[in-house]
Amino acid sequence: MNVVFGDFLISTDRLKLDFDKIYQLLSMTYWADKRPVDKVRKSIEHSLCYGVYQGNRQIGFARVITDWATTYWLCDVVIDSEFRGQGIGKKLIDTIIHSEDLQGLSGFLGTADAHGLYEQYGFVKDDNRFMVRRPQI
Repeated sequence: MNVVFGDFLISTDRLKLDFDKIYQLLSMTYWADKRPVDKVRKSIEHSLCYGVYQGNRQIGFARVITDWATTYWLCDVVIDSEFRGQGIGKKLIDTIIHSEDLQGLSGFLGTADAHGLYEQYGFVKDDNRFMVRRPQI
């Protein structure tokens, strides 16, 4: 899947993914800054990945984990700080939720600070139903 908008491209083409750039972007987030490189690599290998590009330069990333039948989990959504505030993240979320592969599936995500963004795309905050079990490290 490829979506062109302005000078940018959103693509699910795995051959375009720049692992080093993705690792750099994730290492600057509050949720993945301590994630080991091998876990980042494995997570990418087992997910539907969306890259955002300006020319050949990767400037954004998102992962979707899914069973392809009932649910998907949207995670690791990140845009290079140099490109934030231009609507690129919004276009990425819009592209993902309207992806043919994800139509008819329930979408889930976790965020500490971007509830307003995701609410624009139909995600609803629900503190009463969801539980988390984190690995003991």
